[in-house]
Amino acid sequence: MPIDYQQIHAKIKEIGADASERRKTIEERRGRARDLLQSYASELDFLRSKVDSAKTVDANIRCALPVSEPLVSSRPPAASVKDATLIAADGSQINLDRHATVQFCLINVGAIIMKLNSGEVPEISVSSELLYGDDIETNAGLITDDRVALRRDLKERAKLDELSKTAKSPVLTLIDGPIELWGAKGEDEKIYNDFIRSYLKILSRLQARGVVTAGYVDKPAADLVVRLLEIVSANNEQMKKLREFHPLRGVSDRWLFGERESPLLPPGHRSAVFGIQSGSEKNYTGVLSLHFFYLNVGTDGHPWPVRVEIPKWVADDQEKLNLLHAILVEQCRVMGSKPYPYLLHRAHETAVVKHEEKQQIEQMLAQELRSQNEEVDEGSYKQSAKDLQGRTSYKP
Repeated sequence: MPIDYQQIHAKIKEIGADASERRKTIEERRGRARDLLQSYASELDFLRSKVDSAKTVDANIRCALPVSEPLVSSRPPAASVKDATLIAADGSQINLDRHATVQFCLINVGAIIMKLNSGEVPEISVSSELLYGDDIETNAGLITDDRVALRRDLKERAKLDELSKTAKSPVLTLIDGPIELWGAKGEDEKIYNDFIRSYLKILSRLQARGVVTAGYVDKPAADLVVRLLEIVSANNEQMKKLREFHPLRGVSDRWLFGERESPLLPPGHRSAVFGIQSGSEKNYTGVLSLHFFYLNVGTDGHPWPVRVEIPKWVADDQEKLNLLHAILVEQCRVMGSKPYPYLLHRAHETAVVKHEEKQQIEQMLAQELRSQNEEVDEGSYKQSAKDLQGRTSYKP
């Protein structure tokens, strides 16, 4: 049956009726957040002590950690970069499909190498890994989507490590998303820790070669600075129940740094550099510890704050930090009114796997298995029904 638009319309009208009250609440919270930001802008030692207190209550608390710049800092980009090698990598994947004739996964990583102002055409590099048989079997059953994603993320970073070895200095490597390696925990924790160890070795090699590396988070949802402001506003009793304490709920870091009428960051400016307080800090230590800053890649009247994650060795080196800042601003300008690093866009185009490519790989694999007299299953009848001409609805 089609969607019951009468029910949906009634709910939309209900939402609309509550809009004024919601707006009033969020405006009050935003005002409180701005006041806290200004009040504690230079109280960095006190802010760090509050975060330390919060860690005693919840070791996995996730928030921004002030380093050395005031919270309201706004830094313009340095002069245009004349000489640098940029390397961007992105990945895509085909997860297991229980409705398919053959069970397999694919990880595809695309990378683009650009030498600024060289006149040379950017180089393209692609790595494709097919997972089948023992590759998709685990002690807990078939490989999960999270495990495949974790493997993809590590391959992206390994590709940057590989390509940067022979690149002309200065070198900047870029991925889409957090620099932190995310993955499944629980029953997969041992595997996750193995991936982390491999990743830390990659980061260490990049650091030893003086490579600038960063993760670009477009339209970030993690409100790390707002969470810091909530922690600093908590009294002793509220600190005991931090997980339930969210007086600034609905206020975002994107609004805090990119409020449309008077953004804290003018176009092209970056915020202070913050550390990342989280449960993963035990993995990323010393020069590998994780940091970030916000960068307004938008324009006057249309701010667009993004989060840029970097390791400590980049955060501590003003020359590297300035290089990254300037290159990101220039790369985003290439894309016009929808700012995003041009080279990351190219890497994504290179890495993406189309649906028809998935089908072709499935057919090739099934054909090869049949030629070797190996048993090949049929696709599910449910999928056959969904594929009938005229069936256009989506239901996983």
